[in-house]
This record gives sequence, structure tokens and C-alpha cells, in this order.
Amino acid sequence: MNTLAKPESKARDSVLARFLLGFQGDSLPGELAGYLSRGLAGVAIYQRNYSSVEGLRKLTAEIRRAAGRPVLIGIDQEGGTRFALREPFTIWPSAADLGLAGDLQLAEEIARAMAVELRAAGCNLNFAPMLDLHVNAESPVTRDRSFGSDPHGVARMGVAFDKGLRAGGVLSCAKHFPGHGDASVDPHQDLPVFRGTMERLESTELVPFAAAVSAGAPTIMTAHILLPQIDPENPASLSRVLLHGFLRRHMGFHGVILADDLGMGAIAKRYAPGEAAVRTLRAGTDIAMLCHDWSVVAPAIAAVEKARQENLFDAAEWDESLERIEHVCAQTELSEPQPPVEIIGCEEHRGLAKKVATMLI
Repeated sequence: MNTLAKPESKARDSVLARFLLGFQGDSLPGELAGYLSRGLAGVAIYQRNYSSVEGLRKLTAEIRRAAGRPVLIGIDQEGGTRFALREPFTIWPSAADLGLAGDLQLAEEIARAMAVELRAAGCNLNFAPMLDLHVNAESPVTRDRSFGSDPHGVARMGVAFDKGLRAGGVLSCAKHFPGHGDASVDPHQDLPVFRGTMERLESTELVPFAAAVSAGAPTIMTAHILLPQIDPENPASLSRVLLHGFLRRHMGFHGVILADDLGMGAIAKRYAPGEAAVRTLRAGTDIAMLCHDWSVVAPAIAAVEKARQENLFDAAEWDESLERIEHVCAQTELSEPQPPVEIIGCEEHRGLAKKVATMLI
């Protein structure tokens, strides 16, 4: 226990604790290793970072060693084809197929097995479940990735998926708050707009997120979407009205809020990296993500450093964020040993995946 005390205290003194970063290449860059040693909250892993399960296990072990303390190692494993891991990982059904099958117990079992495979690879945070509703048939965001269009059905499925992930030893991340609604623009490219009222949100899009909060979801990821009826000036990821005011205070979420990658077109086309990072943290985000363009990392960290020196952050809120981050990172330390690599893509897990396909025939 004493070996963890010093790095955690160090993290409390560093703005690095408020960032989660992605990188290029299949080995840990020296600069990223340095950030980890000085308090970085975590690392996002993508397909570009490894070519084999053994390579992924080696990389995640390097990340943990560089940090010297509990650290978030996140990955997208939603199932389906778009945001999912390739073989030899089990090819899990999409959220859409799980929603059509409607079997909550099976969804929980699949999420648990998914988590065991992720833990075998060294990952401890899954950027799932996605709780956006598929209410626009042409939506480039929710197609195949959403559990469905019924708010209460998506809520039940999301809670089951969340429960399964955590039972398997991996942190879940409910996304993308407050939901993409019926928006038709992909935030990777540009800023979607949702013109509904708060009443519409509370009765529809927010139902799954309210269920996730009640179920104790450890992390929630924001959506890069503008809601002019609620905050006409700021996208949700940068909106204090929605994050601090609504998600934190009104809905009572006590976990960690992550801002989706600030390098996505919805944000990057409108704000410089440093401005976006400062804005999202001031809005109520705990951890800002920068995942695909390493050149923006240093400017963003420097901007937050400068803003903190200028007392632009509320000191009490800053400390509360650090406490939440330390708490959720501590949950990644499990008493059970890392599962063997052989469990990845095992027959039992493939059989679980096939059950869904059978139900949909």
C-alpha cells in the first residue's frame, strides 16, 4: 500500500491527472512514459497501437510500470464491427443486435466475458456501453452501435451491460452524455445540433443515463453536440450548464466525467486545443481526452497549467475532481490475477456470441 501513496500524492499536484492521452505507434513513447510517471490519469489504446495480443499485453504492462500506480488503460470494445476488437478476440454481437435480442441476462454475461478478455490483454476501462438512442435511421453515430430507440429498453440493456463489465473486472463508461438524439452529423467530422428542449431530453435521451447513474456507473463520457435550447453557446462537452449543473448536481452523478476526444472535428474546428481543454475542465469535466494528434497534447497541458496558475479553476472543484479520479483509478487494482491470454477468443465466449445470432434468425 505504501508504494502507491507517493505517486497518488504526486498526481494531486499535477494537471496531468486531468488528461487521458492516445498515441501513435506500437511501443510506449518516452514522452508519454514521462507523463505517466508524473501523474497522467490514463492512456487510450487503439488498433494502431498493437498487432497481436502479446504485443497489447506487453504495451499495457509498460504503461502500468511507467505510471507506478493505478492508471486507466481504456479501449473501445462495443461489439459489432465499428468500435470493436478484431480476432483473436471474440467477435461479439453489436449493441443493435443485443437490443433486438432483448435478453438482459445474456447481455450481462457477454459484457462480463468481454471484460475478462480485456483484462487478459491488460485493459481496465471499456469505453462502453453506448447509451445514445437510435431515433434517426440515418444517424452515422448510432447505427449498429445503439441498443435501440426505446429509452427504457436502452436503459435496461445499458445497466445490464454495465453490470457485466464491472463483474468481469473492467470499468464501464456510459456514453455519450446527454445523447446524440436525432442529430445527423458525425462529431468526428463536425458539430451536431440537437434542437430539443430539456423536457424532451429528460423524457427521452436522458432516461438511459439516469439509469446508469442510479446503477453506480463509474465513468460517463460526454457528447460533442450543441443543444441551443439549453446552452446556445457551448457544446455539451464544454457546457457547465449540462455537466456541472445538470449531470453532477441535478442527476447526482458522483463518478468521473470524461470529455470525448477534444481533437474531433466538432471541437477542433472551433477551438484551439488549449482553449478546449480549459473550457471542458471548467465546465465540470474531470478528465479531458486527446487521442489522435500528439502535436496538440503539449499546448493543451500548458494551457491548463497557465489557467490554473491564473486561478481560473475553482480550487475546491479541482480537488474534488482529483479525488474522484484517484477513487476510480483505485478500482482498477484487483485482487485476482490477470486472466491467461488463452481465454481470449475461447470456445465458451464464442458460444455466447453465437447465442445472439441464433436468437435473431
